[in-house]
Amino acid sequence: MLTNGELRRRGTWGPLKAMSLAPITIGNGETSRQCSNEKWIAGQLAGRSCVVVLVGAQTAGRKWVIHEIKEAWNANKGVVGIRIHNLKDQQGAHATRGTNPLDELSLDNGKRKLSCIVKLYDPPGWASTDVNAHIKDNIGEWVEEAIEIRNNA
Repeated sequence: MLTNGELRRRGTWGPLKAMSLAPITIGNGETSRQCSNEKWIAGQLAGRSCVVVLVGAQTAGRKWVIHEIKEAWNANKGVVGIRIHNLKDQQGAHATRGTNPLDELSLDNGKRKLSCIVKLYDPPGWASTDVNAHIKDNIGEWVEEAIEIRNNA
């Protein structure tokens, strides 16, 4: 079941294979000082095989979203992004398209952005019902693909 918030997770779709890859770092080299948030994120990732990032106007600028993406990738979990700017908000308005939060993370000592590997989907349509339907119809496949991408990265 999807939960509220810009970062949402789906349950397990399949096991992950252990891989030895160099951890990714936040682009500016920042490290977290808030242990309680880190513990909460670690608890949310436990038993999951993929993180689904719902990308809105401000997602890329949210420290803990970036942290959770980083932790998921480093734990060999699939990561997939889905743009949600065409879903209407509580006031019935569409948001502006946000930047890609996957551009904030790098691999290979900064040589490659995570966005070169992880997919960010932009569901078609302007009506929220069309966007929701497209996400509902495809999210299972996107998650499976994200897990496969991570397993082969």
